[in-house]
Amino acid sequence: MVHKFEKEFLDICKEIILENKTLSEWALIESDDMFQSGKYEGGFDATAMEFCFSVYLNDIEYWFQLPLDKIPKVYNAEIIEIEVVSPN
Repeated sequence: MVHKFEKEFLDICKEIILENKTLSEWALIESDDMFQSGKYEGGFDATAMEFCFSVYLNDIEYWFQLPLDKIPKVYNAEIIEIEVVSPN
């Protein structure tokens, strides 16, 4: 299923960009719930070395992952949607 990013997620991307951390720095503070906004929740996963998020759409949970270098592209609307998967 394809999900179009919403303002709530763009706000999370802005927070990540403002942190200005490297992959190694994110790995040191990994957390699965560092960012929470509306229907989005997630954080950095040091095993995957990507940001992992859940999003609730019509009361159903979906997951997606983004590498650090894609976060500015989402924020700048170069990437406007992503494939989301059911955790089941």
